[in-house]
Amino acid sequence: MATNGATTSGELRAHNRVRLLRAVHDCGATLTRSRLTRDLELARGTASVLVAELADSALLHEEPAAEHGRGRPTQVPGPHPHGPLALAVDVREDAWELAECALGGQATVLEVRRHDGTPEGAFGPLGEALRRHLDRLAPRVVGVGLAVAGPVRAEGLVDVAHLGWRSVDVPALLGLPPHRVPPERDETAHPHATGDRSAYGMPPAGGGAAHGMPLVGNDTAFAALAEARRGVLRGVGVGLHLHVDFDLGGVLVVDGRPLAGAGGIGAEFGHMPLTGGAEPCACGAHGCWGREVGTNALLRGLGLAHGGGRGRERAERVFADAGAGDADAARALAANARALGRGVAALVNAHDPEVVSLSGFGVDLHARALTALTEPFEGGLMTIRRERPPRLALSALGWRGALVGAMESVFDAFLTVEGVQEWCRARATTPA
Repeated sequence: MATNGATTSGELRAHNRVRLLRAVHDCGATLTRSRLTRDLELARGTASVLVAELADSALLHEEPAAEHGRGRPTQVPGPHPHGPLALAVDVREDAWELAECALGGQATVLEVRRHDGTPEGAFGPLGEALRRHLDRLAPRVVGVGLAVAGPVRAEGLVDVAHLGWRSVDVPALLGLPPHRVPPERDETAHPHATGDRSAYGMPPAGGGAAHGMPLVGNDTAFAALAEARRGVLRGVGVGLHLHVDFDLGGVLVVDGRPLAGAGGIGAEFGHMPLTGGAEPCACGAHGCWGREVGTNALLRGLGLAHGGGRGRERAERVFADAGAGDADAARALAANARALGRGVAALVNAHDPEVVSLSGFGVDLHARALTALTEPFEGGLMTIRRERPPRLALSALGWRGALVGAMESVFDAFLTVEGVQEWCRARATTPA
């Protein structure tokens, strides 16, 4: 059993507390105490002591298993009714969704609100909602994870080219009060969580200036993290995740970790010239793949109004029309799918993934224009790739991936020796 440098009985117990909490979280609070004890290679008595301590600290609560044999009911550790919560937000181009998430991954949506596509219109009301829920749920909230549809630079600066957002200071617009700063590195964390903010498309905080910041990350990187923890990329060594919405985002996932580059703004696959186009993109480059894939490209191909984070409902109608036999809609969908397939082939040739996962409208393109997608994908592969092509997999999380990934980022920061000890100290000093 790995001890991660623990040298005293107290350090070992603290380490095992985190391992147990992490195991409960990762399994979705579905495994029995006896199964967790075996999986973690703990002595039965040790597991009993740990569960009791965690229950006393409002971190775990046990319920009888739904089915059990003779004798005492088997217990299933899960989230405590007064235990830690993550607030997770998915900020899309036209709306945001806010949820509270408990240990184990259960999410309860608190609010969904449309916005006008401006930074102030998106983050001003969101900040008010977050402050309201933080006040209501204090002191249970251990962090806020926020997914946005664009690159995230140092200190939470966000750029969304097709909305005209440049260096938007998300933390300043939210106006959140300071909260616990996640540790930069903790080897007791999830085996695929490094404590490195750039692992989730969140640039490293410089010089401690990020105190009080929410964990702001790229939506596709968060969605990829969610697929690696709870979806079709779980257990995959090298995967490629692509999310199609108004345009297209993607990230490479290695051993469960989205790779976002040295500064947290890598993996902008949608802004690579993968399909031979030459049109200027709002990002400043020419020939971007995302100009040919997604809602904006779909509506533009039909001569319909697009841009500014508007048109999602119209795009959904185009998918429905194509399914009902509308020839123009079917041609527009096929063009979108062909561009997606060509670009995927280029990325597969470059990165050699085991699985390529699709989310957002990528799932709909797969369903409505499969041949148009797969023919250029297969035709674009090198001969050696065609012998064992990667599997195209549809997201297990649908449109919820970014929200789930935002939650995972918060619990990655919390489920460390330091994070859990801080929670326990606060519980010990809080009046009953």
